[in-house]
Amino acid sequence: MKILARALVGLMGLVVAGAVPAFSQDREYDLLIRGGHVIDPKNGIDSVMDVAIAGGRIAAVAVGIAPERATQVADARGLYVVPGLLDIHAHVFYGTESDAAYSNGTSAIPPDGFTFRSGVTTVVDVGGAGWRNFSQFKTQVIDHSRTRVLAFLNIVGSGMKGGPVEQNLADMDGRLTAATARQFPALIVGVKTAHYSGPEWDPVDRAVEAGRLANIPVMVDFGRFVEERPFEELVTSRLRPGDIYTHTFLGRVPMLDAKGKLRSYLAAAQKRGVIFDVGHGGGSFLFQQAVPATRQGFWPDTISTDIHTGSMNGGMKDMANVMSKMLNLGMPLREVIKKSTWAPAQVIKRPELGHLDVGAAADVAVFRLREGAFGFLDVSNARFSGTRKLECELTVRDGRVVWDLNGIASVDWEQADKR
Repeated sequence: MKILARALVGLMGLVVAGAVPAFSQDREYDLLIRGGHVIDPKNGIDSVMDVAIAGGRIAAVAVGIAPERATQVADARGLYVVPGLLDIHAHVFYGTESDAAYSNGTSAIPPDGFTFRSGVTTVVDVGGAGWRNFSQFKTQVIDHSRTRVLAFLNIVGSGMKGGPVEQNLADMDGRLTAATARQFPALIVGVKTAHYSGPEWDPVDRAVEAGRLANIPVMVDFGRFVEERPFEELVTSRLRPGDIYTHTFLGRVPMLDAKGKLRSYLAAAQKRGVIFDVGHGGGSFLFQQAVPATRQGFWPDTISTDIHTGSMNGGMKDMANVMSKMLNLGMPLREVIKKSTWAPAQVIKRPELGHLDVGAAADVAVFRLREGAFGFLDVSNARFSGTRKLECELTVRDGRVVWDLNGIASVDWEQADKR
């Protein structure tokens, strides 16, 4: 007994001295996502691997990482592990101002309530704020959100308040918009023009001017389609390579000729470098457009929701649902993931996002790919039948579990520590 006691004292001394690691304090990783099928398009990974996280960063992506090396283990066997999703078109400048639409109004949504549950870790608010009220948006929403919130600044100084505010050419100032973008380069990633109904090209031209001055892309929601502003001219000459047209499958877009054949200018515009974004929304996605266009090889470059109170309970629902639509239209899963992660990160010039590089911020989403009979609605409530559906099981933001649908990152209650 005396020998055993001396041995235990000696071992304790070694632990204190640091020669023997203590289990509870010296685990190498904070979280291990184990055994999932990792898809990381930037790094060309498409196989079963483990993802280890430490200090809020990706620490390792490898096969066979021992679970004993991690404090917390998530069992991802049979699931897909991907970079945290980047929704390039959202409306999250929420508030209670009356008749303010998506600019401190009730049509926008608080991001944390509707991002993590669908695997989204970064949202881009597109046009909610203009140069006049971006500071309010930053203080009120960005600074208080666990979701990473970036922004396209509206060319309208007062932002996307709807009605006559968005038709006010006198409040569309490219230089002041660019100056604000340069003031907040970590947050403002583009310029937006939207909902204009007049015959002039001024909103687009001034947005492009601001984008050029600040070296950031422009996103266009074309608003009302009028004869004086042909859509074809927008995407073939007015927008620069790297600029974005959102609402690709909007019913008013002249995509198909009288015989249902895809119009050639669309592929030409895409080849020229114009980005076509899904931007589903509450009124901007018809299967009558999407099905024939994709069957003829015309696919969007980025997948996004255009989430707001008018779209999230309709055909759009959430990011996972929009991705599932593209999957059932025939887009390969790897492309669906790429166009929801690494592709939009490149479009907004944020190469630090949308991948699982070692050292990158640990934003990760884990999905179950369900097989069965599913129905998907467009904005007219037309139904499209599909056989596969993505469902988010786990979301990690900066190394912390923020959504765990079925508790795959937790222990059973019998083994849980008593509080």
